[in-house]
Parts: sequence; C-alpha cells; structure tokens
Amino acid sequence: MTRILLPLVATLLLVAGCGFEMPPKPNVMFLLTDDQRPDTISALGNPRIVTPNLDELATKGFVLSNAYNLGSNVPAVCSPSRNMILSGRAYFRWEGRFAPPEPANLADSMRNFGYETYHHGKKGNTAEEIHKRFEHSIYLDPKSRFEGRPGQDIVNAAIDFLSNRSNERPFFLYLAFASPHDPRLAEERYMDMYPAESMPLPADYLPVHPFDNGEMLIRDELLEDWPRTEDAIRKHLREYYAVITALDEEIGRLVTYLKENGIYENTYIIFSSDQGLAIGSHGLMGKQNLYEHSAKSPLIIAGPDIQPRRSDALVYLLDIYPTILSLVGAPPETGLDGESLAPVLYHQAERARKSLFLSYKDVQRAIRDERYKLIVYPKNGTKQLFDLEADPHELNNLAENPDYARRVEAMMEAILQWQSQLGDTDPLVGAEPEDPKFTPPTRAEAEKRRGH
Repeated sequence: MTRILLPLVATLLLVAGCGFEMPPKPNVMFLLTDDQRPDTISALGNPRIVTPNLDELATKGFVLSNAYNLGSNVPAVCSPSRNMILSGRAYFRWEGRFAPPEPANLADSMRNFGYETYHHGKKGNTAEEIHKRFEHSIYLDPKSRFEGRPGQDIVNAAIDFLSNRSNERPFFLYLAFASPHDPRLAEERYMDMYPAESMPLPADYLPVHPFDNGEMLIRDELLEDWPRTEDAIRKHLREYYAVITALDEEIGRLVTYLKENGIYENTYIIFSSDQGLAIGSHGLMGKQNLYEHSAKSPLIIAGPDIQPRRSDALVYLLDIYPTILSLVGAPPETGLDGESLAPVLYHQAERARKSLFLSYKDVQRAIRDERYKLIVYPKNGTKQLFDLEADPHELNNLAENPDYARRVEAMMEAILQWQSQLGDTDPLVGAEPEDPKFTPPTRAEAEKRRGH
C-alpha cells in the first residue's frame, strides 16, 4: 500500500513548495500470448524448451505459479479470457461476445491516468469493443501467421511506435500475440531444435479421455485422430515448442530495444497467456477443459521495484488489470471482479484468495483451493477430485473414495457460493444425467466433421 500512496505524497509536497520533483511514471508493457501452457518456459521447470528471454524475465521478476483463466461460455476460450483480462470482470457479467467498456476497462483507466495507450494483436476472438478505447489500435494481418516468424510483425510495429513517439507521456503497450495457437509454423531453424522422436510426452498423456466431458468433438479436438498416438503428440509438441522459441526470440528483440534506449529500467513488463492447452494431456488436444494444463497460464511480473520471487497464491488473469493500476499508482476502479495482486507482489500478503472457481459453458464447473481441485460435469454427473499436492498431473481421481466424501460435499457447496457471487445460474446437476461413455469417432467420421 505504501507504494500506491507515493504519487499522492509527491504531489502534496510539490504543491506545498518543498521543491520535491515527482519521478516519471513507469511505463507498462503487457505481453499476452495465445494458448501457451504454464509449463513451456525453461526457467519454470521445462528443461526441453528453449526460452532464454522469458527465462531472464522469470529470473528477474515475480512468478505467479497459480494463475488461472476463470473460464469460458464459448468454445473459443481465448475470447472471454481476453475480454475478462481487459475488463477485470467475469464473463457472467455481460451478454453477447464482447465485454462492454463500461463501467471500466484497462485502456480507459490507463489513458485517464496520463498514459499513451497502444494495442496490437489478432482480431478474431478478442475484446474488440475495448480495443476501440486505445489511442492506437492495430490488428495483425492474418497472413503473417503463415510466414514462420510468429510475433515479428507485432514487435516490428512496437519498436517503430516507440522510436517515433513523443516522450511527454509514459506508454502502456498491450501486445496480444496470436501464437502459439495453431497454425503452428516456424522457420526450419526453430523446428530443427526439436526432433520429434526426442520430444518428451506430457506426464498426463493419455490416448483417449476416459469419459465424455461435454465437448469431445469440438474443432480443437479434431486436430488429431483417436487414439492420440505417442508419435502424433510428439509431432504436435515439436511444432508447439518451435513456435514458442521463435516468439521468445522476438520478445527478446523488443526487450533489447528497451534496454538500449534507456527505457527498460522504468518499465513494468507483464507476461502471460490467455489460457493453456492440452496437446495430448488427458487424451485431449484443446483448451475446452478445466485441467491444470489448460486452465492455467504462465504469469510473470517484472519491473523497477519488483523483487525476484515465486508465489503459489491463487490468482485470476482478470486480476492483472487492477494490479497494473496499483503498480503505476492509478486510482482503483470499482465494480471489478479482479483484485490487485500488489499485496502479494510487495510481500504484504502470502495469498490473494482461498479458492478459485472455474467454468466451461454449461458442461463443466470446478473449484480449486490451496490443495484440492474438484471438477463437476453437470450433464452426466461425473466428478473428479484431485489432491494437487500429491498428484499435480491430476491422474488419481479421489471423488468416489469414501474417505473424501465430506470434502467433496464441502467443495460442492463452495461452488454454489461462487456461482451466487458471480451470477452463474447454470445447474450443477442435470435433470436427466447423460451417459458419460465416450466412443471416439473413426478416422472417416472425424474427417467428415473436419470438413464441416
């Protein structure tokens, strides 16, 4: 809280004629990738992937290891995620595809506090109504996604913007990359770093998901046939890692520009992704699920007064908005579901929330506390309880174990409380439970669906 009061104190001293000169406001650069799993940064525990620039950011910054996308009401999970990030509100708060700019949005908040605001990202499945509130808003040419240099166009444009702008105001850059979402195309030099035969499978790899989760035949799941063979998953991971490494190089080029031009030391850099992705985990390919690999994202915050540290505090991506306001000393906005993480960042609190609520359409609900996660599938009555401390890859379902009956009951009640708080009216139990059995389509059936 002390840091948040500094701009006010400085202003009062200046007005009082004490000769105190306010330091310049810090710049903010928010880097958001698309579909990046939380385990795809070398410094955060993945020795196979090459990410030297994100490694440096993680080493110098504050790493939040339990950052989650609250969920989605549509198959394109990135759309509500990005709308929630920029509005600070849960997707239950609005009708339709886009979050309305009112009562508040990150672009307006930063501009009203004296920042020059800049957005560059993909157009589809984004927060287009809030993008209109940026002073500079650019959309990525879709053709650039097929050129093998993910992130290059956005970084080129950002450097050009920074090189030609006036320095009278601090800047807020929101760079919303389109990678590593498919199509996953990277130049051969990146692909050569990851021979398919040497790619390790996910620890939670399965050929087929054990039951129907309510969204088994969505577009993302049709990116690979059933069963998901080890060779097929290794090829997908090869492309995925290559694109992330190529994107990491572009991020490094941008950070180098900040350093060489005296901007870096007074700039907060926030790195995250809209959600994760399965790619073979639990027999799934997409992000239309509430497992850790898909609901979580990497989240790193680095900047002038951020001490390197790692925290297991439970946080939402929609907390990023109020956190940025705290970092720059801007007044907080009312009516947000997001909460500032400043107390955690500045070692004033060890945790942000006791639990997190997660959701996907009307077919999945979950709650995660500091140790356990309960996932509920209302359409067929299936429940999964995982002890994340003992079973971080969610492979041992404890829901039917009588020793955990009271815990399941208590967590079900907690889900209801979260639903009431956020305005989620979907039932946790279907009127007529459906058969949870999942029979994968044949290759011919899958091809027909892909054609549609």
